[in-house]
Amino acid sequence: MVEPALKEDPRPAMSTCDVLVIGGGPAGSTVAPLLARKGYKVVLLEKAHHPRFHIGESLLPANMPLLEALGVADEVKAIGMEKWGAEFVSPWHEQGQEFRFADAFNKSLPMAYQVKRADFDHVLIRNAAREGVEVIEGCKVGAVDFQSDTQGAVVKATHDDGREQRWQARFVVDASGRDTFLANRFQIKHRNPRHNSSAMYAHFVGARRHQGQAEGNITIFWFDHGWFWFIPLSDGLTSVGATVWPYYMKTRAGRSLTQFLLDTIASCPALAERLKDAQMVTEAEATGNFSYVSERNHGSNYLMLGDAFAFIDPVFSSGVMLAMNSGFAGAKAIDTCLSRPAGAAAALAEFDRAMRHGPEVFSWFIYRITNPTMRDMFMAPRNIFRVQEALLSVLAGDIYGSTPIWRPLRIFKVIYYLSFLGNLRQSLRGWRNRRINIRPVDEAGLGAGQ
Repeated sequence: MVEPALKEDPRPAMSTCDVLVIGGGPAGSTVAPLLARKGYKVVLLEKAHHPRFHIGESLLPANMPLLEALGVADEVKAIGMEKWGAEFVSPWHEQGQEFRFADAFNKSLPMAYQVKRADFDHVLIRNAAREGVEVIEGCKVGAVDFQSDTQGAVVKATHDDGREQRWQARFVVDASGRDTFLANRFQIKHRNPRHNSSAMYAHFVGARRHQGQAEGNITIFWFDHGWFWFIPLSDGLTSVGATVWPYYMKTRAGRSLTQFLLDTIASCPALAERLKDAQMVTEAEATGNFSYVSERNHGSNYLMLGDAFAFIDPVFSSGVMLAMNSGFAGAKAIDTCLSRPAGAAAALAEFDRAMRHGPEVFSWFIYRITNPTMRDMFMAPRNIFRVQEALLSVLAGDIYGSTPIWRPLRIFKVIYYLSFLGNLRQSLRGWRNRRINIRPVDEAGLGAGQ
């Protein structure tokens, strides 16, 4: 009797791991090696190939201890431009205002770096591989099928060459950044109802920088439709971008994105002066829906880190710091979930608090940064009750440790509200304008070089 031929299983072979990380940016490349150090089998899938372009080039002093803990501080130093402070320039004030991180509460965090994200992210993902993470680039996740709380999930992905692969993972980490893989899948991502902005940006060569130690400082230029960033990089390039209210992008009126960015720069004389001898050396790019938040950041067998959970206006350069900090918080929570399930609920609650804390601290300032009252306070700071030191600590990202900034920050907020009432007509006009400015518009037409 002839045995019937066995049918081949059409599904790709199944691999196994303890933790599967989606995305190889700062969040994913932080959580992965921390878990590998604890003995977990970790797979990191990145759809692109490093190095690849990304914005968000300005680090905060609070990044420095995280880089030390990951063991990459020297590598980042080798590619970075030293950043000792931040400068704010306003067309409504005669003089700019420089803030030096060394004047914050914590004197041990006096500086950070400006970095080309292509190089910085490459350092982090290569470090993950050195730590024992199985890093697979050019592999895009297509589906995650969650099973029971104890069985984890099946992750399906496709390689650049068309091969499909599956993993059975005990835990899944979404570090997909603005792709927000799980938030989109769960349909829990929403525009931030209290903020909304778009951005366009490019790299320039020949921009005029400050002299001496201030050469690498970031400069923020306010203008009528939002604000600009000016970030000097170590190889002579300068990253320049405009974060604008959504309505402003609709005024493009057939111009190329490159020309629109150049015209927008021309509308800010202080920035135009710094760029008068500069040349744009990359294509202009743009992104809409810049601020969003998801309803939750975790489940029993998954976490969302960094921008995969929420993103806020980058005026304080908080993105990379929040992403990396979420990686540390996420690694701690996952270790507890996998090694001590009885403590999982408490660990995930602690993770949730950490994830929400950073955006909440920064958002209070971001929601008010364009109000004339807040601008006046930024441009003429006073250190009564040490409020300036506390503000500098926020600018440095020093919001997770034991630095005693919270009482002075409460005093700062009281001063703001009193000043708001003292300039009620002007403040209300600014508040009303902001409510109009954050209204969403059709984002069609955003894109590189269009």
